[in-house]
Amino acid sequence: MTTARLSDAVATRVRDHRFALQCIGVFLAVRAVGLAILAWLAAVHHTTLTWSLTLWDGEWMLGIARYGYAGVPATFADANGVHTDDTAYAFFPGYPMLVRAVAFLPGMDETAAAMTINVVAGAAAAVAIGRLGVLCATRVRPAVRLPAPDAPRAGLLLVVLFAATPMSVVLNMAYTEALFCAVAAWALVGVLDHRWILAGCCALGAGLVRPTGIAVIATVMLAALVARRDGPRAWIAAALAPVGYLSYLAVVWARTGSPTGWFRIQTEGWNTTVDFGRATWSFLADTFGYAGDFASVATALVIVTVPFLLLWSAIDRVPWPILLFGVGVVASILLSDGLMLSRIRLLLPAFVILIPIALRLAHRPRGEVIPVSVALTLFSGWFGAHMLTVFGYAI
Repeated sequence: MTTARLSDAVATRVRDHRFALQCIGVFLAVRAVGLAILAWLAAVHHTTLTWSLTLWDGEWMLGIARYGYAGVPATFADANGVHTDDTAYAFFPGYPMLVRAVAFLPGMDETAAAMTINVVAGAAAAVAIGRLGVLCATRVRPAVRLPAPDAPRAGLLLVVLFAATPMSVVLNMAYTEALFCAVAAWALVGVLDHRWILAGCCALGAGLVRPTGIAVIATVMLAALVARRDGPRAWIAAALAPVGYLSYLAVVWARTGSPTGWFRIQTEGWNTTVDFGRATWSFLADTFGYAGDFASVATALVIVTVPFLLLWSAIDRVPWPILLFGVGVVASILLSDGLMLSRIRLLLPAFVILIPIALRLAHRPRGEVIPVSVALTLFSGWFGAHMLTVFGYAI
């Protein structure tokens, strides 16, 4: 390598590292504001920040981490108030088992481990999401495309939008969202950069973290098939991608004696089934047709907005693997039954549908972008805190 090429490579590496630090800084700043607002509202309602961050599914995650699947106490119940020997197996093992492992470190317990993992995973997700913003900014239709030197701005704004979604508070809770978004985003980076081993390993991890991992798996496998001329690495990625997901389904099969054991636990315990959108349509009709509470109206507004953001992404011609992943996540949430008021949280991994907004903001002057970013950060912080301290039901 010539001196000039070596110098260029070093400069590129420095720019990449600087951009990664900027993504992490932006993410942590937005989430710090959200946590400060949550701490304030928690004090107003005579609770604590820690209690708020370990509610609902967080109790299950920490319980599985502490006791293992077989030892979860009978006081842990499903959505119908029932506890069986198999109830805990509704939750995929990637996050609680990682919490369990980190909790063995000196000075750690399960709660501290969960919070630490989420900070690290959130930062990792921010770097990957920023990278996706940069890649998409130079590959969309010409009308919204940014020149390469300006593309990092779109990446940073995509990180802001991700960290300031209405229910981004779950990125700091003992929930799977931070970890899942990290592995999903890096899988997509691997696909767009043709780093197939990265893509395959991350898809494998996504399949161990939550059932929505099927969207990551499908995207990586199809992209690897399309890029099969890349050689053995693409084929390895396609082979690796479904291993985590299928392995856990096999574990639950062995536990229950049924190949559909996990799906049965989900259906019986949490009323989660594929109904092709009937429950979502019914929820929207009830909410918009009758007087609804704030949480229901907010959830309904998000639900009806999401398909338009997907369409906008298609019009902007974002890279097809990005669009496919977004469609997969959205379809898995909106075409199934279950707790409707959790939809805003469950849609958080569909962060790619925010790319068109990030691209438009990147074209605007800083004097407009900063106030918008601050407003979104404050609203997100208040909304998440309200849902955890005022709203009385699971999210």
